[in-house]
Amino acid sequence: MTCSQEAEAQFAEIELLLSMFRSEEELQVDELSHAELRAYVEGSAHTPPSIRPQFNIKLNVENPAVNITLLCTYPTDYPKVLPDITVRCSVLTRSQQMMLQSNLNTYLSENCSGDVCILSAVQWISENAQTYITKSFPVSDPKKEDVSMPSKEIFTRLWIYSHHIYNKIKRKNILEWAKELNLSGFSMPGKPGIVCVEGPQSACNEFWARVKFLSWKKIMIRHKEDVTLDNTWTEERTDSLRKFTGFHEAIFDTHGTRGNHMDLGQLYRFLSNKGCSDIFQMYFGIEGR
Repeated sequence: MTCSQEAEAQFAEIELLLSMFRSEEELQVDELSHAELRAYVEGSAHTPPSIRPQFNIKLNVENPAVNITLLCTYPTDYPKVLPDITVRCSVLTRSQQMMLQSNLNTYLSENCSGDVCILSAVQWISENAQTYITKSFPVSDPKKEDVSMPSKEIFTRLWIYSHHIYNKIKRKNILEWAKELNLSGFSMPGKPGIVCVEGPQSACNEFWARVKFLSWKKIMIRHKEDVTLDNTWTEERTDSLRKFTGFHEAIFDTHGTRGNHMDLGQLYRFLSNKGCSDIFQMYFGIEGR
């Protein structure tokens, strides 16, 4: 009985990693699972490994200098399916780690489906982890601080445009992050994709920081509205500025050969009912009807 193509691909990738990360401080491979996989691929064993291959990769990120560890496990069908990768970094909060890991999985699912992808994961983490780590090291400027003058709250509404929103993970993230940050608004999947969030400026900025680092063909803030509140700001004052109640995914009648285009006439009427009809022309360059 010959070994599967999946097992051959898994063994070849681990051997490549061992040739690139020569120090045990950089790469630690579970010896038993590796030995079983080798025996199966080389033909001395005629049954698949009883233990899933596992290994850890440690990366060093600078400015600030921190360590990030990737705990990797191969499912039996890898690389037909994505590997199980857990990201560990002591300076990140649990929510930051979850966001980084979610964005990594989205990137791999959209760019590496069906191919070995550990090196792609390493490269993505090396290039993008700094964004999440910086949030854990806030830098204050004493010259800009004035305890005698309380900062004024700003209410913000962001109108975000994407070439398309299809991916189920992205759609789930958008809904969960908006609710987590207590933002109201809506998300319209399909082609094009539209997202509106409204609430405190800090929360809107956090939402945008998370969303833009997902993998997109094109995404941008098409329009931004800010309202500066006085020092008597209250939660009720913020709620009075909201045009939407809660955050939800807006689905309109679909059409097109792939059923991925929403009925823009319904979108215009939806925006009009919320007092936002002028946004339609900003998105599409034509007057709605």
